[in-house]
Parts: sequence; C-alpha cells; structure tokens
Amino acid sequence: MPSLVHVIDDDASFRTAIERRLKLAGYDVMTYASAQQLLDRLPDAEKPGCVLLDVRIPGLSGPELQIRLAELGSTLPIVFLTGHADTATTVRAIKAGAEDFLTKPVSSEQLMDAIERALARQEASRGQRSKLDSFRVLVSSLTPREKQVFDLIVRGKINKQIAFEIGTTERTVKAHRHEVMEKMQVRSLAELVSIAERLGMLQSSGSPGS
Repeated sequence: MPSLVHVIDDDASFRTAIERRLKLAGYDVMTYASAQQLLDRLPDAEKPGCVLLDVRIPGLSGPELQIRLAELGSTLPIVFLTGHADTATTVRAIKAGAEDFLTKPVSSEQLMDAIERALARQEASRGQRSKLDSFRVLVSSLTPREKQVFDLIVRGKINKQIAFEIGTTERTVKAHRHEVMEKMQVRSLAELVSIAERLGMLQSSGSPGS
C-alpha cells in the first residue's frame, strides 16, 4: 500500500505542483489549503504516511497545527516546507518533534529524502509501540503476588529481601521468580530490567505492581 502524504499549503499552484511530484514518486497524496481542513478530516496515524506542512498558513499556523496534532495523539511525522525559514521557528519545530525543516524551493531529491526518513521513523516507532503492547500483555498475565516480586526484582532486591518485604519464605520467592521469568519470556535479570525500564516501571517509586 503506497504511503499517504498530507500536503498543507495555502498556495494552490504549489499544492498542484507538489502533488504531481509526489504522485510520480509513487505516493498517495491528499492536499489541504488550511490546517483546519486537515483537522476536520483527521488522518488515521496507523496508516503509513506523513505531513508536509507550510509554516505560514491562514488560521492555525504550521507550528500551531503541529502542537494541536500532538495534543490529539497523532503520531504522523511532520516535515516542514517553507519559504520563510527563521532559526527560532526551525529550532522550536524540531524540538517539538518535526522530522525536517526544508526551505522552498526544494529539490525533488531533498524532498523525497526527508519524506523517506519520516516514513522510516514512523515505521520504527510503530514497531516500538507494538513491542510495548506485547510486554504489557505479558505483565497482565502475572498474578498480583508475581507482579510484586517482579517489581522488587527489577529494583535490585535479592530473594532474601523480597521474602522479608512480602512476608514469605525465600523458597516461595524463588518459585515466584521462576514464574515471572517464564511468563515474561526472558532468560536473564538484565532482560527483565530492560522490559521494566521500557514500560516506565522504574521511573515511579509507587507501590509494588503499580
């Protein structure tokens, strides 16, 4: 399925020209004269695609639309394309997660490179999200006691300390630990800690299993 590029620019002749260039390169294209038009038909971020966005457009500006899309939870990567580049705007847009900031006129090669990078990043982040989802499913298979043990293991507690903390024997903790490793499909403590880190479990000092 071809990737879909959403082009937002108030210059009709530019939209037509860029649409032609992108279609020749094998992309599907949707064009919008304003940010609001895109918001009215919010794209499905699960489909491969990106946003090609002008900075100065009537109504919501490009950077304002970038913020609005982030608030709405859109993960579509954004490439800015503008005739009015200034350092402050560029830095702000990149800090807010823009993939690239190109200045008109742009060569086809430069444009396609930026779009390909944006699509590759989208694919990578989708893979990450899918991996995290699978880790969450594994964690949900743990019993409440196993979750407690998991939480304490990844915080560096040894079996003796865990046994004392949850009021059981070391032997029972070993059995729980074995179950946790089996259910989480890992073979080492390092793998378990890595999963906990990626799920954000080590950032909070909340109660075990939270």
